[in-house]
Parts: sequence; structure tokens; C-alpha cells
Amino acid sequence: MDKHIETTAITAGRPDIAPDASLNPPVVLTSTFHSGGPIGYGRYGNQTWSALESAIGELEGGSTLIFSSGMAAISAVFSILPIGAPIVASNQGYSGVMTLLNAFHESGRLEVRFVDVVNTNEVIEAMKGCALVWLESPTNPCLDVAELEILIAHAKKLGIGVAVDNTFATPLVQNPLAMGADIVMHSVTKFLSGHSDVLMGSLSTNDPALLKRLTDSRSFNGSIPGPFEAWLALRGLRTFPLRFNKSQESAKILIERLKVHPKIRRVRYPGFGAIISFEVDGTGEQTQKVCDSSRLITHATSLGGVESLWERRRRWPMESLSVPEQLIRLSVGCEHVEDIWNDIEEALASI
Repeated sequence: MDKHIETTAITAGRPDIAPDASLNPPVVLTSTFHSGGPIGYGRYGNQTWSALESAIGELEGGSTLIFSSGMAAISAVFSILPIGAPIVASNQGYSGVMTLLNAFHESGRLEVRFVDVVNTNEVIEAMKGCALVWLESPTNPCLDVAELEILIAHAKKLGIGVAVDNTFATPLVQNPLAMGADIVMHSVTKFLSGHSDVLMGSLSTNDPALLKRLTDSRSFNGSIPGPFEAWLALRGLRTFPLRFNKSQESAKILIERLKVHPKIRRVRYPGFGAIISFEVDGTGEQTQKVCDSSRLITHATSLGGVESLWERRRRWPMESLSVPEQLIRLSVGCEHVEDIWNDIEEALASI
């Protein structure tokens, strides 16, 4: 039976149906297992992990591994590349990835070719001789959108691996594996779990050999999730489409108001999703005051939760210098849109 993604989010990863069987998978708290089975030890697998992996796998269309954090998942991808391997990556993206890749480049662990992902010709030119193309679209926090289908198709013609961070768009908007990507990464912390109570990452792939290498990386680097965290993430996943669609609906209302607000210089929104980035017409200090002045919107890092969150991204020393000092990244939550807007207006009135 073919199901819509909203249905899959609710039904995937359930235990087998049987009389008096549990509707939900249990939290399996054990470090080891009786011999004779496929797991053997708690670093190699767990039934609660498997339930979440099955659910995310159905959403993304590939076999899935979960990790202790999004950065653990990302690190697993880079760990399987040979020393000095050339890769292509955005010159502006999630600060954790940018920090890691800059360190790898400076140390010689990888040769990183940083590109403007919206410049398709520049990305294609940089691909020559590469081992991997790491694509983030939309980018974090400036929300630049890459021509994924074109870039993935060109990379595959050259025999180059492609990994896509799908955290912002989610499988509700785009399916990179269906476009031909080798790996799709999620910070499960964000929209998939959606309640700001879990740190977790995932990788999905349709390549069995690649899955085995990533599994070994997780097992032997020890970047495994906790069973309770996996259970929480799966519970959050059940409402992921409802939350995402509600937040996206509100985001589209908010951007129209932000565009005409006299204290906003620029609004960045890719046309989908629940993240808005906008630039205040003022100084970095004034922008910080706006974030500090909110009473409903939580002033904090992270995104994708039921609560609205915002922050001035350049408050972080490791943020890319290409990100404007006056840029606020707003993760639109599930509160009533008029309450969110009233809080934005009051915060902007503080400067």
C-alpha cells in the first residue's frame, strides 16, 4: 500500500501486529545481548534504534543509521574518506560543519574546495577530481538554495559521491536520494524530533557497501545514540508533518509582514520551510537587543522545535564572516501566528 508521507510518519517503525502486542516499540535498556542473534553488543545495535531507523528510512527512501548527534553523523561521512581527499562544500553553511571542514583543510586531513552553492557553474568546475560533494540546501543560516538535481546528476556522471544535508528542507520538501544522492543527513534534533529535548543525527543511503562503511564508523568511533533518546525522537516524528506544515504556514505569513516592516533591511526565505532569516536595519548591537527583547520567541540557538526560536547568528565566534552582523535566524514554531508577530513587532520597537 502506497502511503502519503503524513501517514508514513505515524505508521513507520511500529512493532508487528499481534494480539496484545504493544502499539509502540519499547525502550530497550541493555548493554549486551544473549549470543546467537544479529546484534551481540550494545554498540552494534538496539531494537529501539532500529524502530527509529526504519521510520526515517521510509521517509527518506533509504536504509538509515542514527547517531548521537548531527555532528556525529556528519563526522562519520568524512571519516570514511582517505587522507587528503578533495571535497567540495559550501563557503557558507552550518557553523559546526564549517569549523570542522576548515580544521580538516588546514591540517591536510581533507582538501576542501569551498564554493558558492548557488553558483552552479562554480560548483561543477570545483568537482573535477573530487571524492565527495557535500551539499547543504537551503544553507544555514542564509537560506541559499542549490540546484540539487543538476549538481547531483553532474557529480554522478563523474563518479563522485554526493551527500546532502536535508535538515532544513526535510523529506516533506525534497528527496535527495531519489535525485541520485548517495547519502542524506539529518540533524534529527531539529524538525524530525521537534521538541528540543533530543540530540541526534541520521544518515540514509541506498548503497549497501556504503551503509556497511558508515555502520563500522559508528560502531568503532562509538558515536551511538541512547535508546531513550531514540524513543523520544520516534515519538516526536509522529507529529513531524503536522508541526512542519503548521510552522511553514505561519512562516509564509510572517515573511510578507517582515518584508514591509521599516526596521527590516532584507528578508531571506527560499519559498518553503519554517526558517526565516532577516536583517535588521541597524547595528549588530541593535540586532542583539531585538533578540534579547522577545517575550514569546525563545532567544536560543537550534531550530525545528514546537516553540519559536531566534538568535543573531554572528554572536557565535565560529559563524562564517559572510553572514551579516544584523542577520537574525528565526525558527517559526507552532504558536499562533499573531502571537509570534506581536512579539516580533514589540522586539523591533525596542530599537
